[in-house]
Amino acid sequence: MAAQPPPPNKWISWLSQIYSSGKGPVLGTVDIQEIEDKAREVMQDNSTAYQYTLKSAGTCSTDDANRKAFDRWKLVPRMLNNVTLRNVEASALETTTILGMKVSSPIFVGPVGKQGLVHADGELATARAAAAVGVPMILSSSSSRSLEDVAEANGPNGQRWYQFYWPRSSDVALSILKRAKENGYTALVITVDTMIIGWRSHDHRIGYSPSGHGVGVQQGMADPVFMKRHGLVARHERPRFPFDQDDIRKKAAAGDEETKQSMFLASQWLAETGSGIFRTWDDLQFVKDNWDGPILLKGIQAVNDAEKAIDAGIDGIIVSNHGGRQIDGAIASLDALDMIMSSQKVLDAQKSGKLTVLFDSGIRTGSDIIKALAIGAQGVLIARPIVYGLAIAGQAGVEQILMQSICDLHVTMGLCGFSDVNDLTGKRDELLVKADYGIGTRTLVKSSM
Repeated sequence: MAAQPPPPNKWISWLSQIYSSGKGPVLGTVDIQEIEDKAREVMQDNSTAYQYTLKSAGTCSTDDANRKAFDRWKLVPRMLNNVTLRNVEASALETTTILGMKVSSPIFVGPVGKQGLVHADGELATARAAAAVGVPMILSSSSSRSLEDVAEANGPNGQRWYQFYWPRSSDVALSILKRAKENGYTALVITVDTMIIGWRSHDHRIGYSPSGHGVGVQQGMADPVFMKRHGLVARHERPRFPFDQDDIRKKAAAGDEETKQSMFLASQWLAETGSGIFRTWDDLQFVKDNWDGPILLKGIQAVNDAEKAIDAGIDGIIVSNHGGRQIDGAIASLDALDMIMSSQKVLDAQKSGKLTVLFDSGIRTGSDIIKALAIGAQGVLIARPIVYGLAIAGQAGVEQILMQSICDLHVTMGLCGFSDVNDLTGKRDELLVKADYGIGTRTLVKSSM
């Protein structure tokens, strides 16, 4: 009897469509470096905004380290396994779930703020794309659209979490939490590495501050408690595109009342969410008491902090260095994941379902996803590539980034000898080696073969 080919699935069908159409993908390529270069070209007339999304803290050494860390880990494929039928769902019925949520893949849209800097539709396009592909979206507190408008764009079937920059005032914090819950955000992601903004040389050089000029403060403008404090009603803004800081400053200097009010409100919102107050482990109880749903901490890089999160009753951690945007000279996020997943306490909590571990910072390809999962993550966040796709082609561009990432994962997972994405998590010793392929003799640092 002849062997039967696998039934079609939407990931491979997407790839097949590229060949059958003879036209190529929406972004003109699936090479992530070419996509980044094309986004830079598309935004050449608004290059400052592009640099804002691209650049990292200081010399950008942490961002560079993120990519170099992926290069150091190499996949060791296994052959002659029956992987004809492959599953990339991160929560098949018989396996673990990501905080009780069945998703189409282990991929999340990471919380990237101020997307209105690169496209007129901003986060609305990203939310629609995430829903269309079936990928959960984590909305940034510094988005350029209100959480209500993004929820509407994401739709009733979209899966969404809210990323929380902690306001200084308790009444404003409670209002944000209430709005997020009422609008279908099922989990709360507290970013713990951004109590203040890192040393960002590019922005400091030119005094570039979209938030200070009304872009990225839309959660505040839509918050009834915050706006009532200033004698105003909540409003759902859509900042003008392209963003022109000099023009805004000129209007304010000329006495334009609307612009002056916008800049004043922006400054007041930044005083709420960027007050310089460093929250502590004890402060987490406030959020636990006032949020009905899972809570994750984003920005964990140390083993001790991961273990403290378990002790604090936190549901999940996102191992992340903010894409290198906060601390120059920090360890790569993948190295942090490797250390954290060497903790027996973390492994036990993950196995029991007490702790979910996600990964962020540096994901570009399907191979990257497999490496992060093998080291121990249950899912990954994609961030900068989303911005590139958005800048080039709006919603369609974001959809391609998500589709190509999952399709790449689907193909490469099979070629590595695995049929189920859930089987990848924690397979570091079976699937990976550390190797240095610099000039000279090849050196294997670690091998289990």
